[in-house]
Amino acid sequence: MRQQTKNKTLVVGLTGGIGSGKTAASDWFAEQGIDIIDADVIAHKVVDKGSITLRKIQKKFGDWVINAGGEMDRAAVRAHVFTHPEALIELEAITHPAIREAAKVQLAASTSAYVVLSAPLLIEASEAGLANLCQRILVIDVHEDTQLMRAGLRDEQSTAKIRAIMVNQLSREERNRHADDVITNEDDLAALRLQLQPLHQTYLTLAQQLKYAVD
Repeated sequence: MRQQTKNKTLVVGLTGGIGSGKTAASDWFAEQGIDIIDADVIAHKVVDKGSITLRKIQKKFGDWVINAGGEMDRAAVRAHVFTHPEALIELEAITHPAIREAAKVQLAASTSAYVVLSAPLLIEASEAGLANLCQRILVIDVHEDTQLMRAGLRDEQSTAKIRAIMVNQLSREERNRHADDVITNEDDLAALRLQLQPLHQTYLTLAQQLKYAVD
């Protein structure tokens, strides 16, 4: 079990490629009373209208990143970084530290037996340091064909766009290499939940052990 943090609360990092079923997994953990910290939600929150992070983005890239309502023009920014890889690096250098700090605040406020930190780029985003906040990493794994099918049905995105997202994510092999636990989610929701149940019991046990070790 990783020991990057001295927090008394066990933090399980939950990740997986696009269309893998991370949300279904985190929803199940939430049903068991486990606090969920969603990095995607935090990423949207840190660039709220008037936020320090948004002002830094505006200073770096220009006024065009702000729409008429004073909010970040997400579509414009997304299109820009899609065609300018160096801009994505610059953007993440601004947003990732803010995401990490917000995640740490939420972790400190957690009251459940353990907490799940869900992030699609948990391992990839080294600048964010989110993986270093976790004692355990759970990967929801699926074949690439399944990713394309599910993401296409869910978001109605083109295959090209989905593949572009996948390019920015680790390969299945590399992602799984970093995992402590891997669940293959090629079947239905019931099958996923059946695999999560014993992991939940394991995490409860590890959480107790960590608490006593820290005490």
